[in-house]
Amino acid sequence: MMFLTPLRSLRARFAIVVALVVFVLSCIFGTAIGESSISRLKEWTGQQLGEAAFSMVDRLDRDMSGRSKELTVLSELQALRNPENVGEARTLLNHLSDHFPSYSWIGLTNANGKVVASTDSLLEGVDISARPVFLNGVENTFIGDVHEAVLLAKLLPNPSGEAMKFVDISMPVRDDSGALAGVLATHLSWEWADEVGRSLFEPLQKRLPGLEFLVVSKDRTVLLGPREMIGKPIGIKLEDRPVQNWSVVHWPDGTEYLTGFAESVGFENYPGLGWTVIARQPAKIAFAEARQLRDEIFIWGAMLSLAFAVIGWFVAGMITQPLREIVDAAARISEGAAVRIPLLKSTQEVEALSVAIRHLVDSLTRKRSQLALVEGIAYRDTVTGLPNRAALQKYVEAVRTEEEQQSSFGVLCLDLDGFKPVNDLFGHAVGDALLHEVGLRLSASIRDGDIAVRHGGDEFVLLLRLRKGESVRNVQRAADRMIARLAEPVSLAGESINIGCSVGGALWSGGDFADALRSADEALYRAKGAGKGRASFSVANKGEAKAPAPQAV
Repeated sequence: MMFLTPLRSLRARFAIVVALVVFVLSCIFGTAIGESSISRLKEWTGQQLGEAAFSMVDRLDRDMSGRSKELTVLSELQALRNPENVGEARTLLNHLSDHFPSYSWIGLTNANGKVVASTDSLLEGVDISARPVFLNGVENTFIGDVHEAVLLAKLLPNPSGEAMKFVDISMPVRDDSGALAGVLATHLSWEWADEVGRSLFEPLQKRLPGLEFLVVSKDRTVLLGPREMIGKPIGIKLEDRPVQNWSVVHWPDGTEYLTGFAESVGFENYPGLGWTVIARQPAKIAFAEARQLRDEIFIWGAMLSLAFAVIGWFVAGMITQPLREIVDAAARISEGAAVRIPLLKSTQEVEALSVAIRHLVDSLTRKRSQLALVEGIAYRDTVTGLPNRAALQKYVEAVRTEEEQQSSFGVLCLDLDGFKPVNDLFGHAVGDALLHEVGLRLSASIRDGDIAVRHGGDEFVLLLRLRKGESVRNVQRAADRMIARLAEPVSLAGESINIGCSVGGALWSGGDFADALRSADEALYRAKGAGKGRASFSVANKGEAKAPAPQAV
């Protein structure tokens, strides 16, 4: 019976191919969907970050513009235009500070830069004429960039203990004649910007984990953001950012961030300070959901591959089962069993295959029987039933290819004594019957693996295989048995007929068989010349005939 290697079977290969196709398709779709999801998520999140940054910078510009307008209105009040109304001015400034806590300090100076009224009377009597908040506010409205507190650092409450920062807003205050009466100066707490950022970004941080925002000055210094970055250069080139308001940026800390940008452009009459607001989220976090989706697709693809492999295994089994039946039947036929190829009613193709193979096997069987019959006739002597000379030649060729002929053989040439008188006296029919009896006796006298052949007329050739430990003496004893067996009387046509035989022997251990046969034939003639009914031997080894003195046995 034929056994198939599991991985070479059609069933296994079909299951493997199905699994591989499903897995490869899953990988392709997973990669495509994952990349598409990352691309869409990148664009969506980038837009969100850009819009959040724009919302904050717009809010900062609007608030700064609003504070400027508030102070402009305040500077027009009569209470501030007359420096002698110090008490009324102080009350007004305190009232404004109470309603707008982002004002850390509001002060009114005289024309020489001396503070005459302020919130909580801080710095009253102090000359700030050399400070930028006074110098820049003498002629026009001045809005300064973020700076650390100098005079107020020790006077204002500071629960956090961190350096206090302010944004200066100042403008001239003129009397009724238009002459400079003083300067209205304010320090706007920078915590106001932080509060604006938190109010805008905290709701967004619930949807975008890891979100951070930064405010960068015109000289690219971080004004607001992670504590370790405040006061340091931003470290990225904002001028190289793309046309859209977001991009993926590799930051100096070695992390990639999905980054949204928005630059201050001012609001109405407020020109802005050139601030840039940045909103960023680590790309690893931003794309985590899309990558998780891709990984889940890969996992499902692997699971589907296994599932489809199992399904493919059973489906292939249904397809290949009829083929296995045909294979099994063919294997049994090759082993000699009397079976026929089954006629399978499966698919149209399998049915056609089984019919075709069945007809082919039947045809080959008939031809084999015919060939066997012809071969039997061709290699069998019809009178004695023994193999003929052609069979001997075929046997010799088979022995030569058998392990490079490791065995030795005894070659016996046997010739009947007194056969011609019997043939002349009793006729050819009795002669043929006698030859048939001689064939039976020779066949009964040899062992399996030996061959007895009618070589022609009343001559016979025997090829006797020498087993392990046997020598030419065993061949000589076999010749003696043949002589004794053929010397026994034969009852034919109511008569007891006596004949005998002479034997010539040789040893064949390889080489040309014709040489060994010739040596045995020469030994036969020596035996007949010595008086018949006896055996004579010579040795032929590898084609070289050795002729020792004739032996009579």
